[in-house]
Amino acid sequence: MARLDWPMDVREERSAIVPIPLGRSRLRERGYNQAALLAHAVSLWWNVPVLADALVRVRETRSQVRLTPSDRSGNVSRAFVVPKERRAALRGQHVVLVDDVITTAATVNAAVDALLDGGARIISCVTFGRAPEPGDRTAQNSDFIRN
Repeated sequence: MARLDWPMDVREERSAIVPIPLGRSRLRERGYNQAALLAHAVSLWWNVPVLADALVRVRETRSQVRLTPSDRSGNVSRAFVVPKERRAALRGQHVVLVDDVITTAATVNAAVDALLDGGARIISCVTFGRAPEPGDRTAQNSDFIRN
């Protein structure tokens, strides 16, 4: 993730890394936030700070695994906010949002909405993996797989 070939403007502008937060019960169950671990590892490579408390999950959501794409969007809609005391740190900034796996992008989209509402100017996203959706083309005939 840290070695991806980002455009020059992103490399020059990125000012903070924000991981997707877990709900309290999921964090208690798992014992760690995988997106936060990835964000901290990327931070070391980029020398860009992690703002782990800049995005907060304000309500528990169901697991997305067995939900349809439209159900996923509804499940995470308005699940994130930027706390008032963190808005100054985000105002006008180019933030890199980190998630572990992306499937339909419902979680990332909900987090992006919250970061924009919280004052961020630009949000770039990076993820460790992409979960295949039914109907995805296989790697042999795919033209979108890079890095």
